Amino acid sequence: MMIDICIKFVPTPAYYISQLMLAIVAVFTVGFGGGIYLVANLGAGPRDGLMVGLQEKTNLPIALVRAFLEISVVSIGWYLGGTVGIGTLLFAFGIGPSVALGLYLVEKTFNY
Repeated sequence: MMIDICIKFVPTPAYYISQLMLAIVAVFTVGFGGGIYLVANLGAGPRDGLMVGLQEKTNLPIALVRAFLEISVVSIGWYLGGTVGIGTLLFAFGIGPSVALGLYLVEKTFNY
């Protein structure tokens, strides 16, 4: 639903560099949003729940755990015949650090 709403207000960039910048901003936006709802304990989705559980069991940094999960999913999808583009790679490698940054910013901003 949000994509349908945003498409009306955010035009598709015409130039490749603009598309790349939009993709990078989108990854950070998703990471920050993840930080907000994970800190607020609103209930993690399947992938975020797995991320939190693995982080608690392994004591590895959340960025590394999330990156491992996303890169694994991309690898399996590619092996099964899916396409992998620059946006997919940006998300797979960038969402872990973005979620970690989002968690850090939310915790520091709201003193959790």
